[in-house]
Amino acid sequence: QVQLVESGGGLVQAGESRRLSCTPSGRIFSINRMGWYRQAPGKQRELVAEFTSSGSTNYADSLKGRFTISRDNAKNSVYLQMNSLKPEDTAVYYCNADIGYYSGSYYPLEPTGYLEVWGQGTLVTVSS
Repeated sequence: QVQLVESGGGLVQAGESRRLSCTPSGRIFSINRMGWYRQAPGKQRELVAEFTSSGSTNYADSLKGRFTISRDNAKNSVYLQMNSLKPEDTAVYYCNADIGYYSGSYYPLEPTGYLEVWGQGTLVTVSS
């Protein structure tokens, strides 16, 4: 079973910064795309930032300059640095990835299959 575990959410004051982390676990063969989405109360889930399958980054236009996505390839982890936070950034932040997985006991030559995986979400609350 492949899972994504987020951390770093919490209560912050407007203008402050916060860093979210996402680390996968399980029998992972490859990660083809990985990023962050968020869902504010009463709104649809939206893309925040991601690493595409080609390795480039993609940001929501409204967040460019304040939010930065980064990764640690050795840990298969991604991070979201959020600066100058605003009350409208209050949301549940979800990690999302397209993962190739395997089901045997040993690392194979090819993955068993591919899954789109979501984390459980981490709440960021920005107070004014």
